[in-house]
Amino acid sequence: MKLDRLFALKEKLSPGLRKLIANTVWLFADKVLQLGLGLLVGLWVARYLQPERFGLFNYALATASLFSPIASLGLNSIVVRDLSRDSSNKEEILGTAFVLKNISGLISLLLTVGTVMLLNPEEPYTQLLVGIAAGAALFQPFETIEFWFQSQVQSKYVVVSTNAAYLCINVVKVVLLNLRATLLAFCWIVTGEKALRALALTIAYHVNGNHILRWRFNRRLAWELVKESWPLILSGFMVFIYMRIDQIMMKQLSTAEELGLYAAAVKVSELWYFIPMAIGSSVFPSIVKSKEISETVYYERLQKLFYLMSLISYAVAIPVMLFAEPIVTILYGKNYLGTAPSLAVLIWAGLFVSLGIARGTWLISEGLLNFSAATTAVGGLVNVILNFVLIPRYGGLGAGIATLIAQMSACYLAHALYPQTRKMFWMQTKAIFMVDIFTKIGQRLFRA
Repeated sequence: MKLDRLFALKEKLSPGLRKLIANTVWLFADKVLQLGLGLLVGLWVARYLQPERFGLFNYALATASLFSPIASLGLNSIVVRDLSRDSSNKEEILGTAFVLKNISGLISLLLTVGTVMLLNPEEPYTQLLVGIAAGAALFQPFETIEFWFQSQVQSKYVVVSTNAAYLCINVVKVVLLNLRATLLAFCWIVTGEKALRALALTIAYHVNGNHILRWRFNRRLAWELVKESWPLILSGFMVFIYMRIDQIMMKQLSTAEELGLYAAAVKVSELWYFIPMAIGSSVFPSIVKSKEISETVYYERLQKLFYLMSLISYAVAIPVMLFAEPIVTILYGKNYLGTAPSLAVLIWAGLFVSLGIARGTWLISEGLLNFSAATTAVGGLVNVILNFVLIPRYGGLGAGIATLIAQMSACYLAHALYPQTRKMFWMQTKAIFMVDIFTKIGQRLFRA
């Protein structure tokens, strides 16, 4: 009977909506598989490398992604948009984007190598690790193929091809772990994963009747794409400074071992971020439509979203803070016990991340996305300044405190600075302190 109802419901849905739902399911499956497998193998790698080598590994990854905004050129959404509007010119659009990303990938690699040599002039081993990991930028141009499948709402081809590469790479990681491989081998894996992913995407593109050799470069289109994408490149740098500069600064201001402990805390604290992201994506259409009904309904739904995000954050943060040591011991082993204090602090950053995701719904609906860049810049500046002050004194704990305050500044406090976003500041304040909930509890107690 239930199957009959499901089939009947399926028939009622339009072909376009069915395609959209299927595409979403494929993307969700992609995230679940990579999260689960990445967690298991990632924990094994961390345990094997131990804090010092794990710190060097994460430093290589962070430094290698320092110039990733240049490598990506911010073309992702622009190319997908153009292909969605007119796919008849796909060879020229894809070909131009591919050439641009090849040039930017090479520039990114050279800048990364130059930076690591400047920051670590007497550490050739560190320079080699970063150089190998940065080599992944040379395979990033093949992401252009992914843009095509996204524009056609055919993400299943991307999911199947990239996950096939992801599974193969994780099998190789397991083999390396059993062979007691060196840290260099794991850095090669970073570049190897990008190369294998590029190959898998190319095969998927050709299997679907397309050919990369038909792509053409157009100088005029290239100039238009670059002109349109430069704000996104700048925004990408802001996001990197805001989210990852702490790991680079940790290596420069403290030790590789301290960075390893801190990186382990970061990974655990961010494990659950997909939950607020999924909630935000799900309720976004409902909140946008409610604005057409009335401002009252619109802001009521927004406030409920803020309360929901706060409740989920407290439900995660409080237990993790109280049981940080046993959690770290179970996941990473006793050698990572120094991770616990950083984790107990970093887990609270999730509260402001969640509120920031909910805030994004309001910014898009109100057409105030420029404030997102402004608040991100505030968070980045706060993060850099506090890292300089706190890391030399408190190591990973100091970096955790800096990250928490930076997230609080960017996703919450910065809204008090601008008249246009001050309403959002008060709504978030009510959610953080659960004002309405405690008011109702107090009223019931008073009546009783």
